[in-house]
Parts: sequence; structure tokens; C-alpha cells
Amino acid sequence: MSISSRFAVGIHILALIEINEDGISTSEFLAGSVNTNPAFIRKIVGMLKKAGLVKVRPGIAGAELAKDLTEITLLDVYRAVNVVQDKELFSIHENPNPQCPVGRNIQSTIGPIFEIAQSALEKALGHITIEDVVKDIIEKEKLTNNC
Repeated sequence: MSISSRFAVGIHILALIEINEDGISTSEFLAGSVNTNPAFIRKIVGMLKKAGLVKVRPGIAGAELAKDLTEITLLDVYRAVNVVQDKELFSIHENPNPQCPVGRNIQSTIGPIFEIAQSALEKALGHITIEDVVKDIIEKEKLTNNC
């Protein structure tokens, strides 16, 4: 099982809004880059708006960043798009057999390990900003355009 694609799409949207800052970032435009439908983009933009990461005004086409690039971390995006609930990145089967020594102890054994792993992931995401993503995309485009 993988983390929902909403996370990658949320990052994609924020990076594209910044890179396309002179243009209007409508759901149709964003959907064209993500290669999905505009309704899905509107759903993700709504989540990003609710988290205070983008601004969308009724009656005015397009979205814009609500914060500076340096202030938006990947952890903010991860949380905004409801990838997982707190301490639920990894799920443990709920009804192991209590008559079996492994079944009786598996939840209390691997539960703390899963919490450590999720905490490490969230810590790493908290150190990377949308600015880092945008800079990397721009750098890669410079390299490919020079070929």
C-alpha cells in the first residue's frame, strides 16, 4: 500500500503555481500538468486552501500561494491533503489470534516501531520546503534545455 497520490499532486500544484506565477493557475491548467481531471485538482486545491497554503477567490479564476515558498514544508502538504491520520501511516491488523504467542504480542511489538518510522518520515518532510522542490525543478529544466 502506498501513500495517497494526493500528496504528490499537492506538491505538484504548489510548485506549478509558483513556477507559473505570471500566469493564471486555473484548475484546468493545473489538471493539464498533472494529467488528471479538473474536479480532482479542485478537491486538492480546496484541501490546500483549508490548510492555509493557497488562496482562491470566488469569481476570480486561479489559485495563488498563501505563504512564501520557504514557509511551506512538505509536511504541511502531507497534513493538508489528509494522507494519513496521526500515528496511522502503518496499520496493524486488528484481530490477531490471542491464543498464538505471535498474535498475542504482535501489536505491542510492532506498534512502537511503526510510530518511530512515521515520526522519522514526518521529521524529514518538515525539513524540505516547496522552495527546495521548485529550485530542483528549475535546475533540472536548465540541464535539459542545454542539451
